[in-house]
Amino acid sequence: MTGDGRPVEEFTAELLAREVFGPLGGVVEIGAVNATGTWRLADVSLGDFLDGRGAEVDVLLAGVRSACAFDSTTMSIAWDLGWLRPHDVTAASLLLWSGGLTGVPAELESPAVVRHMCRVVADLQLTRLLHASVTAAVTARTEAKRGARALAAVLTAACALSGGPRPSDVLRLWRVAHLVHVLRPGSDASDAGRSAFRAYEHVLTATFGD
Repeated sequence: MTGDGRPVEEFTAELLAREVFGPLGGVVEIGAVNATGTWRLADVSLGDFLDGRGAEVDVLLAGVRSACAFDSTTMSIAWDLGWLRPHDVTAASLLLWSGGLTGVPAELESPAVVRHMCRVVADLQLTRLLHASVTAAVTARTEAKRGARALAAVLTAACALSGGPRPSDVLRLWRVAHLVHVLRPGSDASDAGRSAFRAYEHVLTATFGD
């Protein structure tokens, strides 16, 4: 049991879900910005954007639930975080999602800076989303072929929402940013865990190519 009386399994599922659904905020915010075509934050309506992207959101959530074996309570975290409800998209939030890579230029809200931040956010948050999803699926011991196929649908939907890179691009970024650290000899991953991550990478590569 955890300190608040919940089973360890429930607590772990919540942490994993927050890792999965956290990056979704960046994905939908830059999607709404990219959809304007102007990269002017005054033109952004996240509510309108989400109203027109229900199919992608449904596919993404269904894929996460299938691969990661989250129950209804755990899945509700996606809504509790607020990313899938209308809210303002600010330059400050884009700066945070992008890891502060641009610094804080004087013209933080200029279209050129906003567009650059959106590109960085897409690479960073989609890669984090993929890694968190694979980690949760491996933790749930979901069979790799079934789990990876579900996550391929998640990644495809997330890339479509973001208006950013292709799934194959995100897969390559994930390999070098995260997978190599899981597979290195000194990592905390067990032999079984390494094998599972390799199996997921194999199926995702077969789906999206090298």
